[in-house]
Amino acid sequence: MTSVGIIGASGFTGAELLRLCAGHPDFKVVVATGDTQAGTAVADLYPNLAAEYPDLTYAEADPAVVDGCDVVFLGLPHGASQALVPDLLGRVGHVVDLAADFRLRDPGLYPLWYDEPHTAPDLLTEAAYGLPELFRDGLHGARLVAAPGCYPTAAALALAPFLRAGVVEPQGIVVDAASGVSGAGRAPKPDTTFCAVDEDFAAYGLTGGTTGAPDGHRHTPEIEQAIATDADGSTLDGAACVSVLLTPHLAPMNRGILATCYARPTVDLDSASALAVLADAYAGERFVVVDERPPSTKATLGSNTAHLTARVDPRTGLLVVLCAIDNLVKGASGQAVQCANLAVGIDEATGLPTVGMYP
Repeated sequence: MTSVGIIGASGFTGAELLRLCAGHPDFKVVVATGDTQAGTAVADLYPNLAAEYPDLTYAEADPAVVDGCDVVFLGLPHGASQALVPDLLGRVGHVVDLAADFRLRDPGLYPLWYDEPHTAPDLLTEAAYGLPELFRDGLHGARLVAAPGCYPTAAALALAPFLRAGVVEPQGIVVDAASGVSGAGRAPKPDTTFCAVDEDFAAYGLTGGTTGAPDGHRHTPEIEQAIATDADGSTLDGAACVSVLLTPHLAPMNRGILATCYARPTVDLDSASALAVLADAYAGERFVVVDERPPSTKATLGSNTAHLTARVDPRTGLLVVLCAIDNLVKGASGQAVQCANLAVGIDEATGLPTVGMYP
């Protein structure tokens, strides 16, 4: 049995980790921390978990409480993991971080996109990027995994096969993506309350602003890095200058991401051959469905499966690739479990659902 600790288990991704670990035959959660909920019973905060965790109580976030764990998941806000990971790596077997703290290889990007310098830049080259369908080899036995979030996962799964096949321009790529409200986290915010979100659909994190806000969404460089990188970690030929315009939207739904991605083909490409690029790239992948049917977020609900399709518009010549995932499963906690499975040496699909819930 693999002993599991979850630091930051009181948020939505932490609760989803608890749910997935409850159905995992080899993972046993021995400690779950949540500073704002320390002393609270897990079942009181999340009654859906009561059957599996009737006696588990949130502990304070102290690295000592996870000493000796085989796997530790970090479900912390961006920036918080950097202070913990160097210490944790000497205490536990494997660390899987769900935040962005170790996803970017270039430490110089952190002050630009996350407003602070990286405090453990020596670990950036060690961290394995946790998107198994694209970078599986680096995850076997990995001591530190940086699991990507929902926007980078959906965009990279949609676009990487075409960049790797060398059939699209690396510049001028557009990612238009909509997320469910759970992507904003459990903590209440003025723009994520029911009254603010219900019957609304809004863009955020826009580029080219005039108000002094950050210029574009902070996951932009991560998407650019992921789609410009080959499976072995090298930069793809001609992809060093990849550029992506990401426009995220908040949709009035609990879960899900739908990413609609646009790129300019460099070869004679039609819808059938575009679908073939996806099908070839993901042949045999248990958590990817490639189909002519347009993907929907409802089809992915509760599953670790990504649904993809592609079209080429004969009038404009543009390639359109769509990807739907559950933002809390394949876009966060499910992907983290998939990476942890690979890191500890068991079948990567263990404990993970491939079928969504409907209705």
